[in-house]
Amino acid sequence: MTQTGVMVLDDSLELPPRLRQALEEAGTHVQIRSPADVLAGERVPPLDVLLVSAEVPPNIVRAVARRLDDEGRHPVMLAFTENDFGALERHIRGGLDYLVPPFLTSLVRTRLHSCYVRAELGRTLRQIETQADLHRYERELEIGREIQLGFLPESLPTPEGWGIDVRYRPARTVAGDFYDVFELVNRRRIGLVVADVCDKGVGAALFMALIRSLLRHTAEQSGSQGLSAVDLMAGDEVRAVPVVGATPLLNAVVGTNDYLTRNHLRQGYFATMFFAVLDPATGSLVYVNGGHNPPVLVRAGGGDPVILEPTGPAVGVLCDSTFSLGHTHLDPGDVLFIYTDGVTEARAPDRKFFGEERMLDLVCDGTGSGADLLQRVDDALNGFVGAAEQSDDITMMAVHRMGI
Repeated sequence: MTQTGVMVLDDSLELPPRLRQALEEAGTHVQIRSPADVLAGERVPPLDVLLVSAEVPPNIVRAVARRLDDEGRHPVMLAFTENDFGALERHIRGGLDYLVPPFLTSLVRTRLHSCYVRAELGRTLRQIETQADLHRYERELEIGREIQLGFLPESLPTPEGWGIDVRYRPARTVAGDFYDVFELVNRRRIGLVVADVCDKGVGAALFMALIRSLLRHTAEQSGSQGLSAVDLMAGDEVRAVPVVGATPLLNAVVGTNDYLTRNHLRQGYFATMFFAVLDPATGSLVYVNGGHNPPVLVRAGGGDPVILEPTGPAVGVLCDSTFSLGHTHLDPGDVLFIYTDGVTEARAPDRKFFGEERMLDLVCDGTGSGADLLQRVDDALNGFVGAAEQSDDITMMAVHRMGI
């Protein structure tokens, strides 16, 4: 018979001699603990059966059972007595099995084996329940992933003469990063969004869906009001010019920030984002950089890249935040690289960061399409990270104005 782990709960720390003899003859190693010692946190050995003296009050037995349960121990409990059958009855009414004289070795051995089988069955059932819970959780996460992927564009609108490519790699089943590419102002403009909701996991994924929906809905609804005199930041120059697409851009960012700070500030979620509106006909690009990693504009003719610094804070942090519009221009052959911090903060097995300098060298190195650029960075990331676990979501977008 498989050896059964047995502990006796008794204030006297003594067993009836005949019961002790029967347990020894059954080949069982028995340890005795007082209820006070167990409740004080004394180490409890692995056990299948808890033999409870009938003299221990039922409320103390329940307290001991709760302590064992907190530690993941679920022994079968047997109350025993030599002659106090009134005390034994109280435990029986509480649901405990029992052991009474004569403590014959064969009977004690059989009862212990029965308890061992019950304990083993209980362990098996708990494992099945745990696996079932895990399966349900994994299935719910998978459903969440499928729903979240539905918020990302199935295909990217690509105007003639342009290439728009994306790489998207969540760190978990669901992600806080997102991207979007959509048409605005009667298909005369293209909205480009890359954003990163703080934190990871289910909470970030829920806010990702909310923020993405607010941005796109507001931008599309206000797209018909596309001509507006607005202040543009172009380097150090600030000027007022009519810009088609500026209104939906500002309305979307400001409206999303107002909604989040009015309704969800307590949850503590916010997003950094780069939201741009592209005029495919001219290459003009107006944008809001809300506390996001600065995108990199690589010129076809070489030279230093243009870094599109933040024009406002992260979205969802402060009420009445001010967001300015930035402006730049993509000439034929230029590539705009937009990314989240999962790129620069990717870690190697030795915990070193991929870093901005390494990324800039790759982005500015060589010619080719936006897809080529993304492949170059992606290959370098994979080689750098190696077998290390991906610590954050990674999103990259390349917008390439093809050469004439």
